[in-house]
Amino acid sequence: MTHVVIIGAYGSAGAAVAGELVDEEDIELTLIDNGDPGGGLCILEGCMPSKEVLSAGAHRFQARHDHRLVGDVPDVDLEAVVEQKNDHTRGWAGHRRDSIHSMAERDHVEFIHDTATLVDDHTVRVGDEEYEADYVVIATGSSVNVPDLPGIDDVDFMTSKDVLHATEFPDSGIVMGFGYIGMEMVPYLAEAGGMELTVIEHDERPIDEADPAFGDEALSIYEDNWDIEIPTNCHEKRLETTEDGGVRLHVEFGDGTEDAYEADELFLFTGRRPTLDGLGLENTSISPEGEWVRGTMQTTDADHVYAVGDVNEKEPILHVAKEQGFTAAENILRQEAGGEPQKYENVHHHVIFSGLGVYPFARVGHNEQSAKEAGYDVVTATRQASDDGVFKSKDVPEGLSKLVVDAEDGTVLGWQGLHYHADSFAKMLQIVVEMGLDVRELPDRAYHPTLPENFDGLIRDCVAELDD
Repeated sequence: MTHVVIIGAYGSAGAAVAGELVDEEDIELTLIDNGDPGGGLCILEGCMPSKEVLSAGAHRFQARHDHRLVGDVPDVDLEAVVEQKNDHTRGWAGHRRDSIHSMAERDHVEFIHDTATLVDDHTVRVGDEEYEADYVVIATGSSVNVPDLPGIDDVDFMTSKDVLHATEFPDSGIVMGFGYIGMEMVPYLAEAGGMELTVIEHDERPIDEADPAFGDEALSIYEDNWDIEIPTNCHEKRLETTEDGGVRLHVEFGDGTEDAYEADELFLFTGRRPTLDGLGLENTSISPEGEWVRGTMQTTDADHVYAVGDVNEKEPILHVAKEQGFTAAENILRQEAGGEPQKYENVHHHVIFSGLGVYPFARVGHNEQSAKEAGYDVVTATRQASDDGVFKSKDVPEGLSKLVVDAEDGTVLGWQGLHYHADSFAKMLQIVVEMGLDVRELPDRAYHPTLPENFDGLIRDCVAELDD
């Protein structure tokens, strides 16, 4: 029997590896996780509970935003939001745990609810027991990244986890971190929490993976619809407490000038780092520095040790973590059969539930810049949401979309959308991009009044450009 030890079996990546290997007759599985209650970051503290709270804020925003509605705008009952969120996440996490525990009912599978430490390249210690593994899968996820900033140890702050559990908020806040987490949490704090916010943006605009117009549009949507100030091209210099118990953040702008912002609370949405503390990598040949995990999901220092999900720092996205887990399992089987492990490759497919999910950003495949850098000659089409009657009729006219097409053969290379239901469009565009479809062969008819009218316009504009 080939023995595979999975450290972090409750998470999305670890569970995916286990699920792929559990039916293999020649594989012995040891599944380890110390999670309490356990279920993985996405389920307990990430993408799923965040959508719970965002939806409450979205309902209030749309009621407030629509001038056709009269009467007092309702408040968000934060206690009810958190109670329902907790009820749902407990159920989802329980389902994940049950799936792992049911695997452990098989004779060749053992689950251990404890902390694992690597003793050497092949030995894993759990409590007083040691397990010799032919393969080790590290799927320990990620932890909050607290930046090394002068004064950070002297001030209190809230993370996204704290926000998801909060039933009250102060009047004002300073936000550090305006990536995925910040883009989603900021309008929730402003809408449901009624907060006045200052959000620090290091670059000229947010959403690094998007063409500039999308970041500019996001800034407009945020500053026009909520009590949010977003200073750009600035970096944090130091933090300190104020006399009334608040926080003061000193920043420096790109031109060398400095300023300071004060608020009641500091919010840290500064990303995440791999959870490796206590794992015992110092006892092994594995050094988690730089590109320490290959595209095959094998560590560069040990072919039999795999690292999947957030822990490998490649792409901290749920669906990617699961696909990396599938890849690792397949490659373990390839290795055992004497074959060559294959790299995990995916089409860029990201969604940010910005604007409370009313105005989400989505990108599938290339943007214009990345397509050109990859050597393509491209044609593009851009449409404003306000160009289409459906967006207007649904009172969601903000936003835009863009299609990128290969000028040589018409292949759709990528799409971006920052508009109502862009998250739903993403699946349709994933099919188009991954199948390498020619834009001229896509039907450009929607059944009015449906939102794909916007995409039909992009199709027609690109086809016209190709014909010219």
